[in-house]
Amino acid sequence: MKLRKIIILTIITSILFLAIPQKSSAQMYVSAQSAILMEQDSGRVIFEKAAHTQRRIASITKIMTAILAIESGKLDETVTVSSMAIRAEGSSIYLQEGEKIKLEDLVYGLMLRSGNDAAVAIAETVGGSLDGFVYLMNQKAEEIGMKNTHFANPHGLDDHEDHYSTAYDMALLTRYAMKNDTYKKIAGTESYRSESSNNKWDRVWKNKNKLLTSLYEYSTGGKTGYTKKAKRTLVSTAEKDGVSYIAVTLNDPDDWDDHINMFESAFKQYKMVQVLEEGTIKTVKNKFYKNKVYLKSAVVFPVTKKEEDLFKVEYKMTKVKKDWQRNQEDVPEIVGEAKIYLDDKLVDSVSIHFKHDKKKESKSFLDYFKNMFMAMTGVGQDG
Repeated sequence: MKLRKIIILTIITSILFLAIPQKSSAQMYVSAQSAILMEQDSGRVIFEKAAHTQRRIASITKIMTAILAIESGKLDETVTVSSMAIRAEGSSIYLQEGEKIKLEDLVYGLMLRSGNDAAVAIAETVGGSLDGFVYLMNQKAEEIGMKNTHFANPHGLDDHEDHYSTAYDMALLTRYAMKNDTYKKIAGTESYRSESSNNKWDRVWKNKNKLLTSLYEYSTGGKTGYTKKAKRTLVSTAEKDGVSYIAVTLNDPDDWDDHINMFESAFKQYKMVQVLEEGTIKTVKNKFYKNKVYLKSAVVFPVTKKEEDLFKVEYKMTKVKKDWQRNQEDVPEIVGEAKIYLDDKLVDSVSIHFKHDKKKESKSFLDYFKNMFMAMTGVGQDG
């Protein structure tokens, strides 16, 4: 009888332990070893689980490969496929040595079908060599702020021990990439036809991302991944009612459902609230700055209903210099910073701009050329 009670108590304790949510604003559960849900515009982390733990990432690596190819400005160039590219193991778009294909088509094959041969062909074209491209990958990672990431290849295969990232870093990368319209279009394409250069056949690729093609109506794109060591990895994006989220899971046996559940939970619990409006800042009391400072764009932030009244804004203004009083043309473009706090935690900061008198600027500009003309021609000089 005692043994039975102990067993029942143990089971109940285990269930309660599993039900405890990860430390985050939203209560969610995922099967993944690492996971994150980030709001795309603000970068706010809605949910995380071991999000900064370094892990293998498999083919979601190709998000970096794709954005570098797009930013290279070479999408219209024709690539001649090398012998090294066709020897790439794993998933393939079945390129042939010597075949000529547009770089843009290779990026579609990379993102939709996860072609490792496409990844190598892209790397050789954009980076000059695999090593050259890997250098560019790590350079871009540093630029974006991916502090716990190191790339060693363009495809994510398990052939390098020093190829890893984190759920958080991959969300940062995806947030960066989704600001590029070309990347956004490619990642959100359900199927694509690549025309053959030799007129023998056309390739038609259907996206492997089932969230996009069949499972989730609000899906806007992403990238799948799998290797024996990394297991299932997935990056996906979704948008509903003007709110966009990025989900990342690493080593997740139930990734499709986990991503849908994270998105649905966030869409139900959070809404975008305007914290600061675009235009003139009316709350700045300094006489010199009054009605002369502004924000270039509105600031919106995802919050729960309970958080809506927890915002505080602090304006940090540059000390006014004496010569600014005499000549406002000397005032710099940025004269301060609006710091936004949620529940006393700094969540965002935006630049405060100074309104210069356009008429005075225009007059000054014309006076400059008038004086220069007079100096060159001698008009108005004593002779």
